[in-house]
Amino acid sequence: MFWQLIYSQHFSYLAFLSLRKNHKNRVARHPASIDNIPIIVRENSVKLTSIIILLTLSAIWGSSYLFMRIAVPSLGPAYLMEARVLFAALFLLVISWLVRKPLNLKRNALHFFILGSLNTAVPFLLLAYSAKTLTASLMAVVVATAPIWGAVLDSIWSRTAITITKLLGMIVGITGVSVLVGFDSILKTPGADLAVLACLGAAAFYGIASVYTKNAPKLDSLVNAHGSMWGASVFIIPFLFFMPATQTPASGVLIAVLTLGVVCTGIAYVLFFKLIKDVGPTSALTVTFLVPAFGILWGHIFLNETIGWYTFVGSGITIMGTAMVTGISIKPIIKRLTPQRG
Repeated sequence: MFWQLIYSQHFSYLAFLSLRKNHKNRVARHPASIDNIPIIVRENSVKLTSIIILLTLSAIWGSSYLFMRIAVPSLGPAYLMEARVLFAALFLLVISWLVRKPLNLKRNALHFFILGSLNTAVPFLLLAYSAKTLTASLMAVVVATAPIWGAVLDSIWSRTAITITKLLGMIVGITGVSVLVGFDSILKTPGADLAVLACLGAAAFYGIASVYTKNAPKLDSLVNAHGSMWGASVFIIPFLFFMPATQTPASGVLIAVLTLGVVCTGIAYVLFFKLIKDVGPTSALTVTFLVPAFGILWGHIFLNETIGWYTFVGSGITIMGTAMVTGISIKPIIKRLTPQRG
């Protein structure tokens, strides 16, 4: 269910899958837009504001790994992620009230719990565990393999053969991660092996969530995001007793948690669907390929994380593999996002 809606780069892929079905003749209709008004998107007409939103959204989602690295040493994985999803749920509650989109819990409670568990709670906990050891840049790139997991799991679930292009994309993506991880000195840190597996597990759960979404009740994207946040908060509660906070959080940690919930989740959701409204779902998914770049940048600037040749080579190969698996050609998207003269 990865990067489909909002969860820091995690709901956008799910939103892309659902919206792509209605994306024809370069004109996409989005009746479930954030302002509840039917919109026609012509992907050839892209404004400068759309490019700004794209870069802002990528920067926000890329920063989520930075904030996790800052907050997890004090709060631990469970308390950090419980606070994050609660802040996000409260923010989306306000948005849902403003646009008058109720959750209808009697009918959808179980769906929200399953969706929130698969697409948010479990991967968030795994990422928070990884953040105790791994760098923000490494996590950002590894999580970008989520579509690869989604393609494999979807093929198994639907019992359909994987195309040659997707198969090659998987091999390329795995090679990229191998280069990135294999040459990173962080592997010498105790517990790094488990942290890498946890990070890959988070990406895999986003893939599982994407398969579930295809067979789940078809609800409005905002309703799914909002309801699943409450479902995730319920799922995480038992973990609070086994993963206690290690120390009283400082003001900087509290700001990081608030930013994770409100900005990296709530506000990012609004920006993402604004972007879909402006440029269409295919072009909006370009954010997927920019998030790792910002994750690497923020980690280097604010946490003094090392950037080596393997960072660029591994990231580039991984993103190439992801593009092959998702079937997205970067060149026409860049052309579409570039303002045309005349």
